[in-house]
Amino acid sequence: MRLGLALPWDGAGVAIPVETVKLAERLGFDSVWTAEAYGSDALTPLAFLAAHTSRIRLGTAVVQLAARTPASTAMAAATIDDLAGGGRTVVGLGVSGPQIVEGWYGQPWGSPVARIRDYVAIMRKILRRDGPVSHDGTEISLPFTGEGATGQGKPLQTILHPDAGLPIWIGCGGPSSVKLTAEIADGWLPMGLTPESWELYEPWIREGLGRAGRSLAEIEIQVGCHVEVADDLETAWARRKKMIGFYVGGMGSKTHNFHKQTMIRRGYPDAADEIQELFLAGRRDEAYAAVPDSYIDDMGLYGDEHRIRRRYQRYVDTPITGLTLQAADPATLELMADIAGLSTGETP
Repeated sequence: MRLGLALPWDGAGVAIPVETVKLAERLGFDSVWTAEAYGSDALTPLAFLAAHTSRIRLGTAVVQLAARTPASTAMAAATIDDLAGGGRTVVGLGVSGPQIVEGWYGQPWGSPVARIRDYVAIMRKILRRDGPVSHDGTEISLPFTGEGATGQGKPLQTILHPDAGLPIWIGCGGPSSVKLTAEIADGWLPMGLTPESWELYEPWIREGLGRAGRSLAEIEIQVGCHVEVADDLETAWARRKKMIGFYVGGMGSKTHNFHKQTMIRRGYPDAADEIQELFLAGRRDEAYAAVPDSYIDDMGLYGDEHRIRRRYQRYVDTPITGLTLQAADPATLELMADIAGLSTGETP
């Protein structure tokens, strides 16, 4: 089981915990991950970290498709990877939601699954550098020939010689997008996957893999996992409820909230409805309190060292290949490195 480290992304300022990342690298962590919503971006911190690290993989979880064209994302990722020494960058892509896509980036929501397919196809063509890039897609085409075009668009080939196999991962959780991810991506950043819910997602993954003639061993699956060493479980769970309540209640519109859909998919429809209603009514504290303890517990590792070690095994017993830890204190990172066998060279 590979370990990753999630970086904070939602602050009023940009604070990159360089020493924590360097500790994770020394401990044998495989990756460090950034994110973006409508504040700091996910790519710039990776360029900064490339100068302070030497081995750890640099990943985005995720960059939003509407924020950049496929060519722009490919250029940025290839540049960071070259600066980092090569073979270290992982591009995790995600569509976000209509509120951000249309309200922040001024782009149409359109058909997200079709856009992902076009986006990844164009990025692959750019990175392979087989020749000038053209693509006749459902959602994205190169050269552009739509309204306002001059007709002078010309297929081009990147000047930079990037790593043709630079990994492209997709962050998603719905049936169609999960199937597409298994079909075309190198890795999956799942929304809502827990050891207990693997059986829900497995048929979608296997269908997508089957479309491409691939096996489960050919895709990485990296799950987010909050970790807190604590004797008082209820207090630890309560500290996490604000973030989950915000996502389920307010990260998206009433009709398009993928975090709410994830909670419903995992068997909590009544709680999901209640949280959203309370949040949208301005009763946020009540919305946070309505998040079920079991929902929080299944998504992370909470308790004393013995309980965390025991519950970590749940992940090992699934096809999940990596955990991105939401934990910042050195003692917790050292404990997880020990549990995962990084200090001994073993990886249970």
